[in-house]
Amino acid sequence: MQNRTTILTNLRPQIPVIIDENATSDAEKFQNRTLRPILKFQNDLLFELFKNYIEKRKGVFHKMIEDAKLAYIENSIRKDLKFKNLLLGTIVGHFTAEETILFFKAENENSRRMTNLIIQRLQSQFLEF
Repeated sequence: MQNRTTILTNLRPQIPVIIDENATSDAEKFQNRTLRPILKFQNDLLFELFKNYIEKRKGVFHKMIEDAKLAYIENSIRKDLKFKNLLLGTIVGHFTAEETILFFKAENENSRRMTNLIIQRLQSQFLEF
């Protein structure tokens, strides 16, 4: 029987373009080894969560021009703390116990990186909403 760590790490897609030797800090290594693969794995869920978010707000997103849509995505995640915490939770829930310890050692930096990556990922797909 596999343990939780093995199951979680086996679920994650491999991202071959990441070269770990170039990582200059522990936070960057954490981002490359943990955050990016989990975000890629959770992409469909993040997409659906944001799609639901904009529909609950009467679809004003769909009436915006492209630049406004990009700003809306960023502002929604940075300013709506309830929504931001939901998105962060979908990522943190896939951490191993060891990764959770690493996350909390530099929580502010890791949360900032995670938020930026979520924003980038959703902005790169904004035409699909």
